[in-house]
Amino acid sequence: MHKRTLGNSSLEVSALGFGCMGLSHGYGPATDTQQAIALIRSAVDRGVTFFDTAEVYGPYLNEQVVGEALAPVRDQVVIATKFGFTFGDDNKQQILNSRPEHIRMAVEGSLRRLKTDYIDLLYQHRVDPDVPIEDVAGAVKDLIGEGKVKHFGLSEAGAQTIRRAHAVQPVTALQSEYSLWWREPEQEILPTLWELGIGFVPFSPLGKGFLTGTVSAEATYGSDDFRSIVPRFSQSALQANQGLVVLIRQIAAQKQATPAQIALAWLLAQAPWIVPIPGTTKLHRLEENLGGADITLDAAELKAIDTALAQIRIEGERYPEALKARVGR
Repeated sequence: MHKRTLGNSSLEVSALGFGCMGLSHGYGPATDTQQAIALIRSAVDRGVTFFDTAEVYGPYLNEQVVGEALAPVRDQVVIATKFGFTFGDDNKQQILNSRPEHIRMAVEGSLRRLKTDYIDLLYQHRVDPDVPIEDVAGAVKDLIGEGKVKHFGLSEAGAQTIRRAHAVQPVTALQSEYSLWWREPEQEILPTLWELGIGFVPFSPLGKGFLTGTVSAEATYGSDDFRSIVPRFSQSALQANQGLVVLIRQIAAQKQATPAQIALAWLLAQAPWIVPIPGTTKLHRLEENLGGADITLDAAELKAIDTALAQIRIEGERYPEALKARVGR
């Protein structure tokens, strides 16, 4: 597995990371703990060194699984986790909370669940409008000074918030959605990250499964699957967006690859400081995804993809209305 460095930092990771959320949260019932641990360790065996989790995934369960899985190889891997919520009495309600005292409390919990004494990369999961980002960055700066955190990250933050945070504590990475069917970061975010020397970690690089070519226009999802409330996964949107899958399948056939591998190779080709974090619950999908790091798209192929994409109109919002206010602040 090739390595990449996140921006101007010293944080070197595998070119593809592993997004662990889906093992415990968001896409139906949690994977059996021992199966999840085995899959994470299989990723390590195949050269993955970058693992992404968060306290909200479960809540808490995903960090426990990741901590257990990686404890034997802790010094060989990079663990990223996130703070930014309290969960109400039932542990289901997600309430934004990035007050400095809560950040410290969240980090102590994450350290315990992850079975480690430091977090390699700590993200603010979502911008909290009630807490100045300077206060958030300052709290993480203190934790870095204490050795409990190595690097600071933001997730789904807007360009001005990134600049303000970076002025207090250098931001190593931004994690936001970016893929062949969500290219908004190209407008303002990617130029800002390039200017400031910040790495980019795209989540949902396979479009929550859509870009793998395995989601039919008739697909439906249960209430425990986040996609059931995503407008882009309504049946009308799935039908309208099939043209994108057809395009990716055509490119994949030309490159003797799979659609998922093309989607990941395209992201990797956008900049050397981009590290996608696809997730899966299946070993054969893990191996397929990792194969995307071995595919090179040359300038002519990338231009052809861009030209073809310009002819395709993507239908449907990527978040339901109630959650849209949490992104891009």
